[in-house]
Amino acid sequence: MRVMAGLVLSVLATLPADGQNVASPPADEAAIREVVRKYVDAREQRDPQLLTALFTEDADQLTTTGEWRKGRDNVVRGGLASSQSNPGTRQIAIEVVRLVAPGVAIADGRYEISAADGVAPRRMRTTFVMTRDRLGEWRIAAIRNMAPTDPAR
Repeated sequence: MRVMAGLVLSVLATLPADGQNVASPPADEAAIREVVRKYVDAREQRDPQLLTALFTEDADQLTTTGEWRKGRDNVVRGGLASSQSNPGTRQIAIEVVRLVAPGVAIADGRYEISAADGVAPRRMRTTFVMTRDRLGEWRIAAIRNMAPTDPAR
């Protein structure tokens, strides 16, 4: 019983006193931003192996069309199909990275697909949920893409 009480107290001691999210250490934030950069590059290259390596096995993605891709294979397959049917250059600018628990982070940013042939770019928002694996590497556990009501924001 004392061991359990000690464990609970030690866990509680690591939580922020005000209940707010924990700031991301600079190394974690840089690593998370790098995973997002690699994701964009892999989508642009349409490389399934590079994409697969970035996701957790149980990853999922909710797209702006409402499609919910569940499982790494479906996320990769759907992303590649989307890149094929929605040509253009993808850019994601991560604005905020927050560590919400040890080994769990949220990265929020702007997502733009600049279309070819004079078509207006698609401006969206995106949220990545990232987890650190057993080897200390950050992986994408979930992506949520949103079409804002005001695309300028």
